[in-house]
Amino acid sequence: MADVAERATYTPGDEGDFDRLYRASYGRLLGTLIGVLGDRAAAEDCVQEAFVRAFKAWPNWRPAAPAEAWLHRIALNVAVSHQRRMRLREVGELGRRLGRPDAPPDPAAAIERGDLNMALRRLPAKQAAAIVLRHYHGYSNREIAYALGIPERTVASRLAAAKLRLRALLTDGDSGVGTASVHSVPSD
Repeated sequence: MADVAERATYTPGDEGDFDRLYRASYGRLLGTLIGVLGDRAAAEDCVQEAFVRAFKAWPNWRPAAPAEAWLHRIALNVAVSHQRRMRLREVGELGRRLGRPDAPPDPAAAIERGDLNMALRRLPAKQAAAIVLRHYHGYSNREIAYALGIPERTVASRLAAAKLRLRALLTDGDSGVGTASVHSVPSD
C-alpha cells in the first residue's frame, strides 16, 4: 500500500484527491503520532487536527514533495504543539496543587534610593535593564541576552555604554542627579 501512496498523483485543491490521500495515509499518520505521543487518543485527535489543517491548505499544496510527507510535517507540528500544551497544563496543575509561593523579596528594595537610582532612571530602558540584571541580580551575559531577547554579544556593549553614561550622570553636578562618587558605579 505504501508504494501506491508514493506513486499516486494528486491535484492541489481537488477534493476527491484529498479524500483518496486521507484514506491512503490515515493509518500511517496515526501510527507515527502514536509513536511520538505514546497515547492513542491524543494521536487520533492530532491526526484529525492535522487533516483539518491540511484540507484548509490543500489548494496551496505544491507537489514538489510527496503529499504524504507534507501531511506528516503538518501532523508532527500538531503533535509537538499538543505536547507543549500538555506540559504547560501539567505545570499549571502542579502549581495549583503546591499553592502560591511566598512573595519573593521586592527586587526594587535592593536598589539604592540615592543618586545611583536616579541616574538609572535617566538611562535608556534597555541599558538600565542590563545594569540591573548584571549588578543587582548577578546574571551572566547569556542570561541577560535571553532575558532581553538580544544577541549575547550585544550585552557587553550595552553594559559598557550604560556604565559610561552612568559615570557621566553621576559626576556631572548639573545633571540634576547629584554628585556621587564615580566609585558608586558598579564595575566588572
